[in-house]
Amino acid sequence: MNVLVTGGAGFLGMALCRALQARGYRVVSTQRRHSKVLEAMGVEQRLGDLAYRPHVLDACTGMDAVFHNAAKAGHWGDEQSYVDANITGTLNVLEACHEYRIARLVYTSTPSVAHSGRVPCEGGNEENTPYALSFKAPYPRTKQVAERAVLASNGPSLSTVALRPRLIWGPGDTNLLPRLVERARAGRLRFIAGGVNRMDTTYVDNAADAHLLAFDALAPGSACAGKAYFISNGEPQPVKEIINGMLVAAGEPRVEASLPFGAAYAIGALCEGLWHTLPLKGEPPMTRFVAEQLATPHWYDISASQRDFGYVPKVSVAEGLKRLGAWWGAR
Repeated sequence: MNVLVTGGAGFLGMALCRALQARGYRVVSTQRRHSKVLEAMGVEQRLGDLAYRPHVLDACTGMDAVFHNAAKAGHWGDEQSYVDANITGTLNVLEACHEYRIARLVYTSTPSVAHSGRVPCEGGNEENTPYALSFKAPYPRTKQVAERAVLASNGPSLSTVALRPRLIWGPGDTNLLPRLVERARAGRLRFIAGGVNRMDTTYVDNAADAHLLAFDALAPGSACAGKAYFISNGEPQPVKEIINGMLVAAGEPRVEASLPFGAAYAIGALCEGLWHTLPLKGEPPMTRFVAEQLATPHWYDISASQRDFGYVPKVSVAEGLKRLGAWWGAR
């Protein structure tokens, strides 16, 4: 089995590469820059930009299946850069799959495609949680367009499925936890509205396992073909407990400071205006999208993924935090 992982040098991408290699598959990764970690793992790397069609065709040459995990994430940035990475890149991958008669495509989406501002989602599933109709950031908009394209491409010659893992974390994370620790140490970390709203999270190995299980079940006419699924640990917790659990695992004290939602939303709007007008470098410390995400209940029913392809989270949040702490201390 020859499998391409787009974005294999990223957090989830690397977990997918390891899991696929453990099955004895030949794994190829495509991303922009060379990864010494993937090199040490023996993963072939085909470097390039997914928005460049000839590169995607080259990357997909000889592949039997594709895990399309690469994306431009975040809550700020040039609109066109999100379109190039998330929409054009996905369309190129789909075209390459058809060109080379690749039979299976597992797409990494996000619950943000259904994020509707301050509308809470508590126990929502794929059927009763519609796509969002408006967006305050280019990431969820472009990911929704890409997910729709992936699912619309499902058919007799190419079976597709989209997974929406919520807030992936765990050992190997070089983004979320380091930023939380940095902000906490600088005294710049605040919860919004007390951080009491519950949210889902997904331990990284559980997210990878969900992808492989969906891949195994995927075939023309299968239960999961052409569908999207929310993925998580199935243990929704208050945002405050999620963040503090990670901080404590990293040996840091708990954070208690909080901002009212109205203040955080106003700060986000002000920051967006300043970053657009001046413009300032880097990401603004707050945006309206982030304020809504951190203050609104978002947790999902994952029973459909268990029913259709047998996904059951193997690593609990408590066990995951133990592993996170061990990894952080041994870095």
